[in-house]
Amino acid sequence: MEQVIKPSIKEDFLRHFDFLDFSFDQEFYKNQRKEAKALIQNLDFPTSKTEYWKYTRLNKVLKGKYSFKELESTPYDLQGLAQNRLVFVNGYFSESLSKVNVGEGVYFAPLSQAKQENKELQNSFGKLYKQDEIFAVMNQAYHQDGAVLMVKKGKVVEEELLILNIIDGENIISQPRNLIHLSENAQAKVILKTIGYNSSASFTNMLTEVFVDTSANLEIAKIQEESKTAYQIATEQVKQEANSFFKINTFTFNGALVRNNLNIDLLGQHTESWLSGLYLLKEKQHVDNHTYVLHREPNCESNELYKGILDDQSTGVFNGKVFVHREAQKTNAYQSNANMLMTDDVTINSKPELEIYADDVKCSHGSTTGQLDEEALFYLRSRGIGYKTAMATLLKAFSADVIDQIGIESVQLEVEEFINKSFKGV
Repeated sequence: MEQVIKPSIKEDFLRHFDFLDFSFDQEFYKNQRKEAKALIQNLDFPTSKTEYWKYTRLNKVLKGKYSFKELESTPYDLQGLAQNRLVFVNGYFSESLSKVNVGEGVYFAPLSQAKQENKELQNSFGKLYKQDEIFAVMNQAYHQDGAVLMVKKGKVVEEELLILNIIDGENIISQPRNLIHLSENAQAKVILKTIGYNSSASFTNMLTEVFVDTSANLEIAKIQEESKTAYQIATEQVKQEANSFFKINTFTFNGALVRNNLNIDLLGQHTESWLSGLYLLKEKQHVDNHTYVLHREPNCESNELYKGILDDQSTGVFNGKVFVHREAQKTNAYQSNANMLMTDDVTINSKPELEIYADDVKCSHGSTTGQLDEEALFYLRSRGIGYKTAMATLLKAFSADVIDQIGIESVQLEVEEFINKSFKGV
């Protein structure tokens, strides 16, 4: 009797990448891809038995049938967006939608171009991604295009820079790859945004490597607004040097399943990191924010504030870990996760963690989960405010301290507008 061997989920999923042609890459990057493919052979996709993934099941993501699709025409209205922007559609660079005029001291270009013309890229590309994490390794092996931002020593970039990923079409798979490197005393603000147009059941696996050199200052605003049936895994690997400042604000407004992996390595003294997030979930949406902050040196500070508003049968996950080395005395580290439950059918899994080996630190964490204050709601209604308006007022007040973290005015206005629109029909 002939035996039929059914391919594993991993083998079946990796077949999506078989036809991709990376012959255009230079030898350096071809070798990196080859090394990553070898690593994949010894890695498996996480399951519910994997500690850091136990609340997020990937079966629906991995069993999907996807395709790569480069669109010939891209009729999107991008008026009102940042003047300096790199736009990618389904993982491919769109020159017609992009606009770059950054001036001296700033290099802002698509990865495909940077690989050909910027030799400095080889010093940092592929240096931070986690080689034991299969989605990061997959991106290293099969990434398409993405953005490269390099800011020279002492340069202050006044205007925000936009990296926009558009997903358009059914069952699209894309693997964007970004690299951001701020040299000593440089400053910049970056918007990292993903949106969906006419898309369904897509899968985006994005990896961003971030280098913040000595005394540099970087803020990233990450906005996730794909379709309700989209899957996304987004990873940021951040390396901070002494006296640097890094802030990242993550706003998840849509997606069937979204997983954010944020890993920050504080390598020098007097570094400061600010992490915040806001997720607004409906129906059966699932969002998992996973952070890892590694304190290696003394006199550093990290602050985390994540808030969620969950409606219908949605699920939220927050798993944040702060690791303080024995040498990292005088560390200040704070974590806070708060969730507002709009129905009795939502699920929240909140797990802030501290692992501390130094004895002279100030570290705390906290998690709160509850529903709207009925007394506050009654008070507003007794003042003649309608039920929907009263609820919206309380929910916006709940979100306010996260919104206040945003240092990019256009993003703050966009987030407030989205919240107003979302709460209008509460």
